[in-house]
Amino acid sequence: MFPEYNNHGDVLNHYWGRLTEELPDFQFHAVDGEEILARARSIPLRWDGTIDDLPAGIDGAISRGFDEGGANTLCALVIMVPPAAQRQGASRRALEGMLEIARRHSFTALIAPVRPSLKERYPLTPIERYAEWRRDDGLLFDPWLRTHERLGAEILKSEPQSLRITGTVAEWEKWVGLPFPESGDYVFPGGLATVSIDHERDVGSYWEPNVWMRHPVS
Repeated sequence: MFPEYNNHGDVLNHYWGRLTEELPDFQFHAVDGEEILARARSIPLRWDGTIDDLPAGIDGAISRGFDEGGANTLCALVIMVPPAAQRQGASRRALEGMLEIARRHSFTALIAPVRPSLKERYPLTPIERYAEWRRDDGLLFDPWLRTHERLGAEILKSEPQSLRITGTVAEWEKWVGLPFPESGDYVFPGGLATVSIDHERDVGSYWEPNVWMRHPVS
């Protein structure tokens, strides 16, 4: 699951409720009997296949999916796995489910603005560098990026400004359980980058980074 602050995206929350109402064919649960192992959300959108035409992060993806026509690509938005179901392959199953949906609708690709699972341990490292880290065996360092890679995905580009979240100073302190005594940039629990706190304006501003990856559908 995601930290509380992730539930307050400026753009994402504007559209989020419409996914299950207007695009139910692209939302599903991976289950084992009655147990929900993963909740998967995705959206069809237009993409010409070039890096330059990628949406501006997850915010740009969800807005393009709802506001523009001509969808030819499936974009993964999120896969949520409850703590009790983690490390059981549920995320991989959900990704495979998205690939099957993309094939069923004859989409040209499955793309994903991936939220690296260990980036919160390295919030000061630019996402462009982090996304290039690899283990001694040659596979990507980050476990979630690595899961995509093992399913055949390739990295297209890093997106340092993918998900915008703003709130009052008090809201941010509540979301992350940390006081911000003065204005400045702060590392905070669960953050993939720093949050900028401005007491004079009473606002905290955060851009969550992601990594764009592409899965071949055929």
